[in-house]
Amino acid sequence: MLNNIEIVKPMEIEKRSMEIITSELGGRSWPEPEFSIVKRCIHTSADFDYADNLCFSENAAMLGVEALRRGACIVTDTKMAWSGINKKILADYGGEAFCFMSDEDVAREAKERECTRAAICMERGAALGREVIFAVGNAPTALIRLYELIQEQKVNPALIIGAPVGFVNVVEAKELIMTAGVPYIVPRGRKGGSNIAATICNAMLYWKG
Repeated sequence: MLNNIEIVKPMEIEKRSMEIITSELGGRSWPEPEFSIVKRCIHTSADFDYADNLCFSENAAMLGVEALRRGACIVTDTKMAWSGINKKILADYGGEAFCFMSDEDVAREAKERECTRAAICMERGAALGREVIFAVGNAPTALIRLYELIQEQKVNPALIIGAPVGFVNVVEAKELIMTAGVPYIVPRGRKGGSNIAATICNAMLYWKG
């Protein structure tokens, strides 16, 4: 019954997983740190579609790494994405992760303005007055509001990770952010999620190059 089970020590499971992913990619590769991001997204999701749908603006991954090492903050649109980010390594670089979704004033303002809390959260991030990477894993309205803020010259993100998942305005919001004129990492199409947004952040934090 156990003949086909590969015995792998707990500390070596991730390493072995990456070896399998690299092998199944069949020789495909990307310049680093893009390759690390692609592999980690596949590792998180077990979905090899990320080898084809992840889109990087020119030098985006390296720009994200450099921003994090300067102490850039990360603003997420969900507590799940926020929870998944390695905040210890982020803090070692002088950065901090923020999610404003649970703030009472955010909920109140969203209700008054008849918009989503995610849109208000992006405004809060823009108002931090710090270098910011926006990691969006759920709400296309967050990307739409970010696009507007960029056009209004109210924010100049170091990087936008645009990874909302779903059906309503998801594809359109991703395509919009890819025209905003700022660095982006976007899984084109309907796939993504808070776990993918956090994974991309961590891939840049973990990269040793």
